[in-house]
Amino acid sequence: MTASVFRAARPRRATHRLPGRVAHTVLCGAAGLVWLVLPGMTTNSGAAVALPQTCPVAATAAPRQDETSPGYLALPLVAVGAAGVLAGYGYVRRTRRARTRTTPGGGPSPAPALRRSPPPSGELSGRSTELIPLADDWVRTSREELGFAEARFGAAAVEPFARAVREAEAELAAACRMRERYDHGVPADAAARRQALAGVVGRCEEAGRLLDAEAAAFDELRGLERGGPGEALEVAEARFRTLAGRTATAASTVAGLRERYGPAAVASVTGHVEQARDRLLLATSRLNRARQSADSGNPRAAACHLRVAEGAVAQIAVFVHGVERLAEELSTAERLVPAALSGAEADLEAIRRAAESAAAQVTGDPDHATAPAPGPPKSAKSRKPAQRTADGPAPETATASDEAPALVPGASSAAVPADVAAGELRARVTHADLELAHVRVHAEPAAGPYDPLDALRRIVRATTPVGTRRAGVLSAAEELVARSAVAAADDFVGTHRAAVGATARIRLAEALRLLPTDPQTADTLARQARDLAEQDVRLHGNPYTATTDPSAGATGAVLGGILLAEDPDGGPPACYGGPRTRRRRRPGPAA
Repeated sequence: MTASVFRAARPRRATHRLPGRVAHTVLCGAAGLVWLVLPGMTTNSGAAVALPQTCPVAATAAPRQDETSPGYLALPLVAVGAAGVLAGYGYVRRTRRARTRTTPGGGPSPAPALRRSPPPSGELSGRSTELIPLADDWVRTSREELGFAEARFGAAAVEPFARAVREAEAELAAACRMRERYDHGVPADAAARRQALAGVVGRCEEAGRLLDAEAAAFDELRGLERGGPGEALEVAEARFRTLAGRTATAASTVAGLRERYGPAAVASVTGHVEQARDRLLLATSRLNRARQSADSGNPRAAACHLRVAEGAVAQIAVFVHGVERLAEELSTAERLVPAALSGAEADLEAIRRAAESAAAQVTGDPDHATAPAPGPPKSAKSRKPAQRTADGPAPETATASDEAPALVPGASSAAVPADVAAGELRARVTHADLELAHVRVHAEPAAGPYDPLDALRRIVRATTPVGTRRAGVLSAAEELVARSAVAAADDFVGTHRAAVGATARIRLAEALRLLPTDPQTADTLARQARDLAEQDVRLHGNPYTATTDPSAGATGAVLGGILLAEDPDGGPPACYGGPRTRRRRRPGPAA
């Protein structure tokens, strides 16, 4: 806006200067002309002038004085030429200065050869794909270190830095949403798509800028290099000791879950205990080195080793909490399965009755309208239905599939789809009956171990096309399944962030956005994100180099994004901040 104001003011300044230059040129030209005609104006008209006879020499010289001398003509011509040269020089100089001026309002726009063209869509797409994982890493690392600072100084002291993290999260979420829409063809116009990619890049860069702006003040608050780690080291060691005990408990928990629910039920936490132990080894080594560096008077090296240890401790907490959370989710799902089966069967029965009543009204057969509706298959009623729980969440209408039909007001918990033919509705109900019968058979105690979370997922997905409303126990089941899938995917991405690409993170961000309003779609996207992330880790391979030391937990340090280089001794740890500041700590020569 400022540049446009200056550009608008430029012609006025040029207009003010131009009359002065023209007047100067005209004045010089007029002076030259006066000088040129002045000799002619002073020459006699030809009348003889009488001279004394006593001066013959003067009398004979008189005629030569009447003639115009060439010297009188040369000076005016020189003056006119000089004026013209000066005027031309001034004009050329002014034009050149106007073309090369770089200050605001300093002349016309640069030459086309110097004007920067917008980057092509392919370059923007690649840049956005590169920035989304980086921005996600900036936010995750900053949030982790912020937790250690909050444990020492309190929530009020770290609020400005927490606000920067929240704002960066919002920018990243918007960038992922824009990229998700772009990948699905929205917008369709080429110029708008280029602008959308530019918006993704800009939001990711803004997330990094927000974190970079607070990095120096955050370091000042922590004071790791100024006075040594001190209390910060004690906070990390206390968390480490607590998590070491919980890791041992998590190992027995996984073994018990596998025996009770089967290997498929614990697939999302397979390897969590082993990776937690790997991070414990890394944290043990770095905490000891941080203490040694602090005792030897090297706070810079102590701060670097402490940051590695803090990153390892944070990921130990993720692995251990993931096991504990899954145990609670499986226990809750096991209690919900009988109630969800009974609720789904009741909804299907209500839909059958409503459909038959609607068909009777169309055909005018009152006997058919009052006839009892056929029940579900015998296999679905082989077990007495459990009583539905009355203390479930508040009823919500959350449709997870775009194919779910609209509902016609009917029974309190179910209704007949308005845009589904009678034959299609019967087919959907029959399929739902078969799915529910399959779940009921596997949920029998005599059937052996089964995955209650997967059973709830099958119940919810089987009843969605029929048109059952998500209320009471079915709504609770749908939310539980979605939360479990999203949390598992988020844990995997966070602990393998060095290898996970943009697509998995975009799907995860979309799942987090839809979790409150569309749990079933969030569940699908989270499972896709987990699969894509696992594929990225397999393609990434082993991060070892010839210089890394497997015994020091280098695999987890590099793969988990704790160290930003494949050098366990010289690589910088990830710190609070964006692209300009997250690599600011290094061990130093005396480490």
